[in-house]
Amino acid sequence: MNDVKNILNAVKNGALTVDEALLKLREKPFEDIGFAKIDLHRKIRTGAAEVIFGAGKTPEQIAGIVDIMLKNGQDVILITRLSKNSADELKKLNVDFDYYPEARAAVVGKFPEPEHSGYILIATGGTSDIPVAEEAAVTAQVLGNHVKKLYDVGVAGLHRVLTHVDEIMRANVVIAVAGMEGALASVLGGLVECPVIAVPTSIGYGASFGGVSALLAMLNSCASGVSVVNIDNGFGAGYLAGMINKRFGAPASEGD
Repeated sequence: MNDVKNILNAVKNGALTVDEALLKLREKPFEDIGFAKIDLHRKIRTGAAEVIFGAGKTPEQIAGIVDIMLKNGQDVILITRLSKNSADELKKLNVDFDYYPEARAAVVGKFPEPEHSGYILIATGGTSDIPVAEEAAVTAQVLGNHVKKLYDVGVAGLHRVLTHVDEIMRANVVIAVAGMEGALASVLGGLVECPVIAVPTSIGYGASFGGVSALLAMLNSCASGVSVVNIDNGFGAGYLAGMINKRFGAPASEGD
């Protein structure tokens, strides 16, 4: 989005003609490298650049996509669902990135400074839900958001949530990550006035059906203001929370 603003400001200041600006905006909306067609205008359309889904791609393919993104001015690149083995192989290809093993994610470049003082609070039912929560956290940070974490506060010990009520209620968005019966989303939804994004995880015993039980429980939440993403979809939750936080957060210059 900043690229577009720079072009428009250049027209305003007389550094570019209208036709020159139009040409820049039309240049290569995507680049076809055979095995992938990389969307170069996604940030212009949506405010967030394209993300690389690492699962199923070879390290060589990921390296090729990263190279094109960097050459086209994308300074922060998120790679999701990247295994440790693939990350090790990617390092051998001279791709410079930080790897977050719990999130199974890599970030090329540095996290941007948060654009707003408001924060996203990410809570998990148990420790086993942390990998999905960390994927949400890394995603939200890549998009320029403050993130606070509240892990292992499931309803089996409700007092763990109640000792953090002030922190929970000050959040602009809450992400509730839980497996088993998925009750955490309803509990948090009954405490806050902000949106709650529920993330069912595949954690649980046989009758949890790989997260389907938590998914259905969250869809049937009796608390208002709870929306639900797919099973184990920390990325989707972090992305959506980031969009909401930027709409409601005060500018970072106004303080926390």
